[in-house]
Amino acid sequence: MPLTKTTVSQAVEQAIADGKGKRKFTQSVDLAINLAGLDFRKPENRLNLSIILPFPPKESPVAIFADGQAATEAKAVVDLVISSADLPSYATDKAKQAELLKYSLLATPPLMAQVGKVLGPVLAPKGKMPKPILPNSNLKSLVDSAKRSISVRTKGKNLPVVHCIVGRENLAPEQITENVLAVVEAVFRKTGEKSVAKIFIKTTMGKSFAVVN
Repeated sequence: MPLTKTTVSQAVEQAIADGKGKRKFTQSVDLAINLAGLDFRKPENRLNLSIILPFPPKESPVAIFADGQAATEAKAVVDLVISSADLPSYATDKAKQAELLKYSLLATPPLMAQVGKVLGPVLAPKGKMPKPILPNSNLKSLVDSAKRSISVRTKGKNLPVVHCIVGRENLAPEQITENVLAVVEAVFRKTGEKSVAKIFIKTTMGKSFAVVN
């Protein structure tokens, strides 16, 4: 089954219809992409993508590592500001580390090295190292993009599959379809279309429906 907007839309509608009314909570709509023909022992073949969704089901909170004037300005647009003085408290506090993983992370260049030293072992394996804020960047635009972004990554050396949430069942099917296409196209750019073997869509507790199989 070739990938088209129509086949994506059909799978989305089938998944939502299958899960409708079965649960007392609002289910997420999940995307699974199975890859083939790639050697995941090679780091360059592993996926660690940050993808902006056109219609995010939920905006991610954003935290920034910054000092001085940059920190002052950031307070108006981010959810959490972490200064260089705050960083040591994250080094051994497991609860703080776990909480930090819920955020999309940004950092000013002067703090990147310190963040890497203190939190690299925690953030890097999760694909959560902060994005550097380049000089003359528009902070509000960066934060808006971060709020709408999801992380799509392969896990381990021998697991050729990626999973991500592309919507919730109360989101319009057309919007979920656009989110699916945004993710799939980003994966295509990284791996090439021939490396994508199967694509499935399902709700949290529902059956899987094939887009490409």
